[in-house]
Amino acid sequence: MIFVDEATIRVQAGKGGNGCVSFRREKYIPFGGPDGGDGGDGGSVFLEVDADLNTLADFRIQRRFKAPGGQQGMGKNCTGRSGEDLIVLVPPGTMISDVDTEETIGDLTRPGERLKVAQGGFHGLGNARYKSSTNRAPRQSSNGSMGESFHLKLEMKVIADVGLLGLPNAGKSTFIRSVSGARPKVADYPFTTLVPNLGVVSVESHRSFVIADIPGLIEGAAEGAGLGIQFLKHVARTRLLLHIVDMAPMDETDPVSSVNTIAAELEKYSPDLAQRDRWLVLNKLDLVPEEEREALCQQVIDDLNWQGPVYRISAISGEGTKPLIFAIMEHVESRGAVEEAEILDK
Repeated sequence: MIFVDEATIRVQAGKGGNGCVSFRREKYIPFGGPDGGDGGDGGSVFLEVDADLNTLADFRIQRRFKAPGGQQGMGKNCTGRSGEDLIVLVPPGTMISDVDTEETIGDLTRPGERLKVAQGGFHGLGNARYKSSTNRAPRQSSNGSMGESFHLKLEMKVIADVGLLGLPNAGKSTFIRSVSGARPKVADYPFTTLVPNLGVVSVESHRSFVIADIPGLIEGAAEGAGLGIQFLKHVARTRLLLHIVDMAPMDETDPVSSVNTIAAELEKYSPDLAQRDRWLVLNKLDLVPEEEREALCQQVIDDLNWQGPVYRISAISGEGTKPLIFAIMEHVESRGAVEEAEILDK
């Protein structure tokens, strides 16, 4: 499936039904009086999260969504039927904003979460509503109001506990294949990953986390180079970033330079994201002679002056991945507990 993470749609709520002008006309009742009923309310438009969706691709085909209007009022004080609300399904992680005002309307993350984006029109009043002691036979009614209409931008950000960062060919796809059931494409050329891949890593019974394989970044990504910020934004929701480094690059790229390149792009894109917990994962050590591994790893750590956690792995053989995923699980659980406590405090 083609991954689409942005879409613009037009939503139109239903118009309220008009009120009715009617008089009771029955045999032997010459002065029946007004009995015109109200119209029905127009249907509203809601966006609702569907956990089975993982793309905004459907919105490339259908871009206009209109809820039905309310029915007109009728005689005998019969109220018109209200228009049904229109439910538009979106994937988890969808952010909604108004195209015209650029105002953020909502952020839908939990399955079943619902947001009203256009209010249906109010019903019109029938002439029975205007009856009074001084106006016994009103011939006036009101029309229903128009429903709201908006031009919305939908933007999907992948929801995952852990995001993988690194230059193209750093081994991110191989790593996610090694530790989860995800099967992203793997090849020996850059930009193998063109869409984010999600994998569930099961550590123990009832203990798991979601990891996202983000397409490789290059210098200038924050300005749109390569795959640019189109996918850089997907790491914004993660609790932890794993910086995968190729320790045996085919083009002899300096591992230290590759780390600094990605760090610079994170800082340009979002200073807050650059401060997110980030671990260094030195990958492809199976391609480095065993007697040189420790010295090479230590040199990279020293040159970077890296103060955070460092893990040495070979994703293709699985060497060193088990301690890493257990450490990730503990970190995700601890961060989740902290965030839950912060929410309760508020």
